[in-house]
Amino acid sequence: MEPALCYGNGSCVRTVHSVGIRASLYLGLGSAVVLTVLGNLLVIVAIAHFKQLHTPTNYLTLSLAVSDLLLGVLVMFPGMVLSVETCWYFGEMFCKLYTSSDVLLCTASILNLSFISIDRYYAVCRPLLYPRKITVHTSFVMILVTWCVSAVVGFGMIFLNLNILGIEEIYYNNVACEGGCILFQSGMSSTVSSILSFYIPGVIMLGVYLKIYMVAQRQVRTIGLQNAASSKVDKHQRKATKTLAIIMGVFLSFWTPFFICNTIDPFVGYSVPPALFETVVWLGYLNSTINPLVYAFFYSWFRKAFHLIISGRIFRSDMSDTKLFAE
Repeated sequence: MEPALCYGNGSCVRTVHSVGIRASLYLGLGSAVVLTVLGNLLVIVAIAHFKQLHTPTNYLTLSLAVSDLLLGVLVMFPGMVLSVETCWYFGEMFCKLYTSSDVLLCTASILNLSFISIDRYYAVCRPLLYPRKITVHTSFVMILVTWCVSAVVGFGMIFLNLNILGIEEIYYNNVACEGGCILFQSGMSSTVSSILSFYIPGVIMLGVYLKIYMVAQRQVRTIGLQNAASSKVDKHQRKATKTLAIIMGVFLSFWTPFFICNTIDPFVGYSVPPALFETVVWLGYLNSTINPLVYAFFYSWFRKAFHLIISGRIFRSDMSDTKLFAE
């Protein structure tokens, strides 16, 4: 029996799933896409609309939510079709945009988290310097740097074919085919991109949050009793730091398996099973689904904003001044 092909002779081999499997995959992956888009859209609307949330930390959180939302629309949705149908039906140019967006948005997420960790460091470890060092202008500069660097890494690598530099013959003779769309990388490309986009920022973030934790523990032991207003501020800062540290931990947990596979695959003759690769990729994508759930679980202001948005009361003229939490 001849294998099924995407388009015909010379095109990629297609895996034909049963109707039940296809329906289950579309239901599961489609639910993840919808939750990712709606959850992050709620975060974006809440921070953009309510004036009380217009802080440097929340602007960085907003940038993170934008990257997660775009991942759901530009990467997870076409990735779902590719995973289920096992063929790429959207053309070569959109394949490049898809893979570029994948790299760009993953890089943007970890750079956003890196800058958030710097924000938290000053808030907890250098509270007197925090209002002067971390301003709205500073957060906008951080966001601009994040997206510019991510765009250069994502689009530069794909559209300049840096990912297959030195292995063009292997790629075009053994991998490339009509109906396929994968991010194929040389050993040098996978190593350098993974180090720059994941390992270095990840180690820096872990170091920063470890320092924050040590300082926070020392403050708890040494400060002792203080006035109620100061206690509220410290409690608010500690809760924000804890929540964002959890988000960082979730990000590293969900994306580490992919980057390990991505780094070692070229050095083991590209022998990592495609099914395993696809699984760890989707595990990474699900990080963008989880983030809004973390906000909902830890932040009462998010739950209150959620109710105001869903109920439609957000459209009242005075709603943007609503106090979502006690300052």
